[in-house]
Amino acid sequence: MLIVHHLETSRSQRILWLLEELAVPYDIRRYPRDPKSRLAPAALKKIHPLGKSPVVEDGETVVAESGAIIEYLVERFGAQAPAELAHLEPARGTPEHRQCRFWMHYAEGSLMNWLVMQLVFDTIPRQPMPFFVRPIARALCAKVQQTLIQPNVQTALAFMEAHLARHLWFAGEHITMADFQMSFAVEAALARGGGQDAWPHLRAYRQRMEARAAYQRALDKGGPVLMSA
Repeated sequence: MLIVHHLETSRSQRILWLLEELAVPYDIRRYPRDPKSRLAPAALKKIHPLGKSPVVEDGETVVAESGAIIEYLVERFGAQAPAELAHLEPARGTPEHRQCRFWMHYAEGSLMNWLVMQLVFDTIPRQPMPFFVRPIARALCAKVQQTLIQPNVQTALAFMEAHLARHLWFAGEHITMADFQMSFAVEAALARGGGQDAWPHLRAYRQRMEARAAYQRALDKGGPVLMSA
């Protein structure tokens, strides 16, 4: 049986969602984050040299990286998916396929970089340090946030908002691989982007996503998507 190595509050949640949609049986191997560093435990390096999650084992095949896992699962099980999921990989050469490919890359290639930086620079001032260093660290982090990170996060939110004002899902009118890849990024962007009332189409998209029975089953099995503030 297929095994998902699942790190709590991580990108591997979107793999659970896809498997629930595909109705593919799987086992979950759960890994808690280190309580101090909030990083993945060393045990994950026994599964894959990078020591990251998600990782999927399918017999002798081990696949890492969310985008690669999503593509692998769709290639492997997409033909047996319910009719509603017939467009998981849109026909090549179509506008939907180009959109799907773009958002599959955008999630990790552009958007998550800024969201991770935002999380890091939010966290630094709260780390143990000499008392006289803390004001300097706080000021430097605030400056980076205001001049570099926040403008890029806001640009990303506006870009997604404008796109979803014209499309039901990221590649068009049907749910595709791109929606699974973008799901974690959407949750993180709305949680960290502030002023959620400014993004009605993005919030409506998240509501459509979270309303799906398969998404709810994935939450029940994998736990919350994001770490608590």
